[in-house]
Amino acid sequence: MKPSCSIVIRAFNEERHIDRLLDGIAHQTVKDVEVILVDSGSSDCTVAIGKKMGAAIVNISPQEFTFGRSLNKGIAEAKTDFIIIASAHVYPVYPDWIEKLLEHFKEPNVALVYGKQRGSDTSQYSEQQIFSHWYGEISQNPQDHPFCNNANAAIRKNLWEAHRYDENLPGLEDLEWAKWAMEQKYKIVYSSEAEIVHVHDESWAGIHKRYLREGMAFKQIYPQERFSFGEFIRLFVNNSWSDLRESARDKKLFNVWINILRFRWLQFHGTYLGYKRSGPLTWQLKKSFYYPRGNGISSSNGNQREVEPISYSETETR
Repeated sequence: MKPSCSIVIRAFNEERHIDRLLDGIAHQTVKDVEVILVDSGSSDCTVAIGKKMGAAIVNISPQEFTFGRSLNKGIAEAKTDFIIIASAHVYPVYPDWIEKLLEHFKEPNVALVYGKQRGSDTSQYSEQQIFSHWYGEISQNPQDHPFCNNANAAIRKNLWEAHRYDENLPGLEDLEWAKWAMEQKYKIVYSSEAEIVHVHDESWAGIHKRYLREGMAFKQIYPQERFSFGEFIRLFVNNSWSDLRESARDKKLFNVWINILRFRWLQFHGTYLGYKRSGPLTWQLKKSFYYPRGNGISSSNGNQREVEPISYSETETR
């Protein structure tokens, strides 16, 4: 019988994280899944772990890698109608993660569903705040803008066949695809119950590079938009102040204030340089990507689920 869905995982040297994700998939209520690991030249045990845990392997050379090309390669091998996309350094919190992503496709005009993300214990404080801001406690069906994230998302394969991921973008291939889907009158859904932990262990240079390439991608997707020097400074100050204030409430200010300032500077400096290298953003997207809570965006204290989370205590990675 054909599996209920395919899970496409992009990976490069992810031996520290990939087995926890695959173990989380094995604990899901939905069992009949096809797992496809797209590896872009790992030199560690990533591929060996994937094979051991039953994943099909698709290889792509580092020289030809882009986020869009990697996904296109993996999805082309999928045998199912629904594709779940996950980064190799995430893992599901609950055993109904897949179920909560797929249930929205009962509506025929839903093109994409993306789920909640939260940081790990090693995440930068500002990264934790970004996750909290981007991924709220209340699901949205539909949402009125194309923000989504391919670290934790699901799409219809037949729509991917009509419009594949842009292989020329340096990032944000998910945003470009969701923008296209909305232009075709399809719905984008956010599911707060489809929750994963996203482990970001980037260096400071890696953080700057990530936001630089995303700034470049934004400019390609929205060529009419601008990101001025004044906006760079304003967003750095506003977001830093929001994080500092929140860390004071959490009684963590003394330990994290320097990293807050450094992270936010690299975030917005990278974005600013990305726009210069590759215009103004729509207000809806600016709120979704950049602005701290309190600028017209509601937040909550969190919701409680009756489902028990997956216990990874016996299956921790090496």
